[in-house]
Amino acid sequence: MNSFKPAGHNAVSPYLLVSDASAMLDFLVKAFGAEELYRSALPDGSIKHAEVRIDDSVIMMGERPGEPLCCSTHLYVPDLDACYQRALAAGASSLSEPRDQAYGDRSAGVLDPQGNIWWLGTHLG
Repeated sequence: MNSFKPAGHNAVSPYLLVSDASAMLDFLVKAFGAEELYRSALPDGSIKHAEVRIDDSVIMMGERPGEPLCCSTHLYVPDLDACYQRALAAGASSLSEPRDQAYGDRSAGVLDPQGNIWWLGTHLG
């Protein structure tokens, strides 16, 4: 048993600093089927820390005053085309439409409503 990390967590987890963590949590649930694991709010209602699980990985986040720090994250999904459409329906904009790549993945890219880039892929084998 690895006692140096919480059960169900990988050794590396992205940590997003966003301007509206509630909106980001909503986006992650709608676009990627995330499951909320934890949420800690400050007295003013802002989110100090939150965690969601997407498949076998945990994404952590907190609210940051001022401009958010945007990041780029790759996410493997079972059905790229369906996930891409869900992300667009949840408010993302397209960076690249789904297409088969020479390296064996079908991939696409979206920009979430808070400016983070999500590279989505399904390995074709």
